[in-house]
Amino acid sequence: MLESAQAKVQGALRKAVAAITAFMLGLILLAALLITGFYLLVQAAILGLQPHVGEAAALALVGLACVLLLAGFFWRLAGAGATAKSSRSGSAGSRSSLDGVRELIRENPLEAALTAFAVGIAQQGDPRLKSLLMQGGMELMKQGEGHSPPAPSDPEPATSSASGPASQASGSTRR
Repeated sequence: MLESAQAKVQGALRKAVAAITAFMLGLILLAALLITGFYLLVQAAILGLQPHVGEAAALALVGLACVLLLAGFFWRLAGAGATAKSSRSGSAGSRSSLDGVRELIRENPLEAALTAFAVGIAQQGDPRLKSLLMQGGMELMKQGEGHSPPAPSDPEPATSSASGPASQASGSTRR
């Protein structure tokens, strides 16, 4: 029974990999068609302008139009990123790295899921990674329940003795 369940999981995983491969291949083909379409559009613009302004001027005008389109695109792209970064920079000093990761995952959920899936497949046989992920998951579950770790500015945990109550509570899982 365990073997049949494992075979079903492997079959589902193969189908998922095949679907992802087909999706990526489709994206590559669409990108190739898009690039070819732009190339043909530029060639048509050059051929359409040649009778009116000459070959050299047609090439120059089409090249200038392409450069202006690219400059406008990157200008808008850079402008949108600068406003988002300036709004984040005001509260960046008070945030922890975990909050930064959570915000990044909230902003890019699909990329985060695909990255986690890819890392999971690539490292599924690594026992150190499994133990690290389990430990991190347990810490996140404890924080979610309302138990928060001591603040890093608190000097007591670093200087406390081994018989203190904080070390007994945290040492209960290390038996």
